Amino acid sequence: MNTLFSLTWLAIGGTLRLFDFGKRTIPMAIWLSPIFLLHFSHANDPLIGMLAIWSVIFLAALFAYRDVIPVPGIFYPLTVALISVTGTLPYLADRLLYARLPGIAAVMVFPIAWVIMEFITAHTSPYTTWGSIAYTQYGDHPLMQLASVTGLWGISFLIAWFGSTVNWAWDKQFDWSIIQGGLLAYAVTWSLVMLAGGMRLVWAKSPRTVRVATIGWPENILGRDTFTRLFVSEPLSEKERIDFQNAFGNLQNYFLEESQREACAGAKIVVWPEADLLIFQKDEAAFMERAAKLTRDAQIYLLMGMGTIIDGNPARLENKAVLVDPSGNPVYSYIKKNPVPGWEAQISVPSDGRIHTYDSEYGLLASAICYDMDFPHFIRQAGKAGTDIMLVPASDWEPIKHLHHAMAVFRAVENGTSLVRATRWGNSTAVDSFGRTLAIMDSFSSAQNMMVAEVPISGVRTIYSKLGDWFAWLCVAGLLGLVGFAIAGIF
Repeated sequence: MNTLFSLTWLAIGGTLRLFDFGKRTIPMAIWLSPIFLLHFSHANDPLIGMLAIWSVIFLAALFAYRDVIPVPGIFYPLTVALISVTGTLPYLADRLLYARLPGIAAVMVFPIAWVIMEFITAHTSPYTTWGSIAYTQYGDHPLMQLASVTGLWGISFLIAWFGSTVNWAWDKQFDWSIIQGGLLAYAVTWSLVMLAGGMRLVWAKSPRTVRVATIGWPENILGRDTFTRLFVSEPLSEKERIDFQNAFGNLQNYFLEESQREACAGAKIVVWPEADLLIFQKDEAAFMERAAKLTRDAQIYLLMGMGTIIDGNPARLENKAVLVDPSGNPVYSYIKKNPVPGWEAQISVPSDGRIHTYDSEYGLLASAICYDMDFPHFIRQAGKAGTDIMLVPASDWEPIKHLHHAMAVFRAVENGTSLVRATRWGNSTAVDSFGRTLAIMDSFSSAQNMMVAEVPISGVRTIYSKLGDWFAWLCVAGLLGLVGFAIAGIF
């Protein structure tokens, strides 16, 4: 192949990678990018080709992930470099096996390797499923339904398979007599997936709903910079402690008053964002009495995102979700299992790792907190338990508000639960068990910073919640088989 053309395909593929994950996602970009990168790979020496592909993925990610991955200084490019290595591995697997396998078998190497790469990363990386190409398809509701069967892995497979199929046809100079079988196999599979997803949406029942409200963070009470002072090593001065107690008192009054207002407007469940109710440990019991009185008087369920400050403890933040029922009883208190790597992980009290549930008149309720929702294998606990509504306190920052919201929605589809996500500094949202938006509120543009939605109280059972990552394990078996066939020269 002409060197200029070869570099052109590399440049096009790399440019498209700017929009496949991160702050600015174009859903179609990830369908197209592998076509050009694979074509470049097949035309070049494996070592040179992989170095070049790693380079363009690294450069694209360096821009796309800026302000998305919260890693400071030199650690940011180092983290992106490592992520780019994992993104290059499926191209390496394809380059080494493609010529040793015929037709459909050769085409399957790349999508299978891609799923395995994402699957391993999800279970070993502190950033878990961040970077999964399945998330780019948020909003394509028929395609999203595939997650209820295969998890993210089926969607990622379908996207990567498209790229390898088109590139294979390109390699065969689009000779219809050669490529018709491969194209037909993909077209039929894609059509069945989209048809089944559409049918699932069309035939979905309309269950009873419950009015749910989320209460946003009041920006005028406690600033973000002031908040971090609670977690530095130097102890608080007496004046600082008094100032914080006053601010915490104002926060408590604000959330209780706003919850009362939403209850008067008809809300039966009220949800607060992550660690919004800040409180010193010695003051918690007195506050819980006030919260219990509110739920009894208003006859509501109150899910509080609480940040309890424990003096004299290096892990001084108890980041939890506490559900209080209409009789004033705290029915569960869940501590965040997966704090964000780095600063948050260092200051957080460990969790027992168990998602708690409560069987209410509005369905089976369960909670996780923010970053927990990025771990499909962890949230599957809720699906296996038959959860109807997930109540999720969260806290984001502006560059990730759309992306992190979308990631959480996939957990609802995977497990067949409605989702109410109350978010400080981001998108609060309510979706049904099919991922369809019921309400959304951007805290950066909303004047009142509240969200109200009518949320279905009956979830649906899904194959993924029962069988888990069966599709990913099938891909592992498939790659081992293809490698064995290639080595043995069976084809």
